[in-house]
Amino acid sequence: MAVGFAITSTSEGGNYNGRITSFVVFSCMMATMGGVIFGYDIGISGGVTSMEPFLRKFFPDVYVKMKEDTKISNYCKFDSQLLTSFTSSLYLAGLVSSFFASSLTQAFGRKPSILSGGAAFLAGAALGGAAHNVLMLIFGRILLGIGVGFANQAVPLYLSEMAPPKWRGAINNSFQLSIGIGILIANLINYGTEKIKDDRGWRISLALAAVPAFILTLGALFLPETPNSVIQRSNDHEKAKKLLQRVRGTEDVQAEIDDIIKASEISKTIKHPFKNIIQTKYRPQLVMSIAIPFFQQVTGINVIAFYAPILFRTLGLGESASLMSAVVTGSVGICTTFISMLIVDKVGRRFLLINGGACMFVNQILVGGVIAVKLGDHGGLSKGYAFLVLVLICLYVAGFGLSWGPLGWLIPSEIFPLEIRSAGQSITVAVNFLFTFIVGQTFLTMLCHFKYGLFFFFGGWVALMTAFVFLLLPETKNIPIEQMDKVWREHWFWKKIVQVDNEVTDKIVA
Repeated sequence: MAVGFAITSTSEGGNYNGRITSFVVFSCMMATMGGVIFGYDIGISGGVTSMEPFLRKFFPDVYVKMKEDTKISNYCKFDSQLLTSFTSSLYLAGLVSSFFASSLTQAFGRKPSILSGGAAFLAGAALGGAAHNVLMLIFGRILLGIGVGFANQAVPLYLSEMAPPKWRGAINNSFQLSIGIGILIANLINYGTEKIKDDRGWRISLALAAVPAFILTLGALFLPETPNSVIQRSNDHEKAKKLLQRVRGTEDVQAEIDDIIKASEISKTIKHPFKNIIQTKYRPQLVMSIAIPFFQQVTGINVIAFYAPILFRTLGLGESASLMSAVVTGSVGICTTFISMLIVDKVGRRFLLINGGACMFVNQILVGGVIAVKLGDHGGLSKGYAFLVLVLICLYVAGFGLSWGPLGWLIPSEIFPLEIRSAGQSITVAVNFLFTFIVGQTFLTMLCHFKYGLFFFFGGWVALMTAFVFLLLPETKNIPIEQMDKVWREHWFWKKIVQVDNEVTDKIVA
């Protein structure tokens, strides 16, 4: 039985009735397990690469530099292309698989993509936990990447299409929240398994990724398709209407179903979505599908997400203290992402991105300044300054959790019209994975060469992206997803570029 609290969309484009039903809550809880597997892998990979038994077995050169080489710079102890390949190979696999996921999502629906992602991740977790050489380890990472690629392509779309417009921001932000939860769980597990001074510790950390993957795979079997996907694939209006009534908890869904049908009829005229997305009328969406995930990665968040324990060890903290510091930063990320969920549909996307960007910029510059003055090539920070850096990094993570973390997934998932939605989401995921791979693969080398200047480098990007939002990103809160095109037609800059052929559209939907 559907229960919840009533809401009504009061957007200019039309009135949609509905409530937050238990049906929606359960469906979205299952779907956001895709975020948990992503977050768990981010946290686990960063933790195990700082564990001495793991390094001794797979990366002995790094282990020797860390333990025995007293001449090498603090910033260069972990500089190893093989070590970064372990972390970043997942994202290269995710990049490639996201394009295959686009075809699957469009042809067969959001549910099969989520199911495929869970199954591939489950296999990768098993292989990683059983690895006896670097080849097995990296092949397991590739399977994990395929799983994440499929899940990240489908889950944000699923959440945006299931959510009532008024609460779409909060529900979609649950994906980033679940990523944060996955990171925190992984950090806590790493903190515990680090105390096991043999191969069992890191094996347990890697193998436990199978738990959220199993939940996602099993839960996907019971997920319903979205009404948007049902109409797009089968044109069964009655089935879609009944499903939407169940999702919204009300019989009065005619206005929303009419908009979905119109969008579907337009989408069926598009035979090649990747070719059509480059048309002038889709130029704003194309720019955002590239710019937003690019900016999300050059915030420097992966410095914290992937390599937090390594970074804290660079600052002079011990293995256990480094892992606990990662737990602290992960907890801050979860709390601020939850706050973002509560306020994003009230204060809007732009407000959070601009203020979150300012917070991130200030604290990155401060972190770089403290490290520049107090950390040399040898030795470490005093406890007081190490604590100060930890506090500044937590404030930086808080800014990201309020803004670019959740909104980097929310905004791309809600701005595409149905005819290019799957293609647009694939571009978003691919760009995200591409630059995640680049940052992941180059960070340790950049840390070795840039040293403290790395924080100023990422701070410059944060300043640029905040200006980009201020000038070029329109507000999208409370706009029905099938009527999102109006925000571009009314924007001071994009209205000069967007050319909508209203006569053709009217003929199609008549």
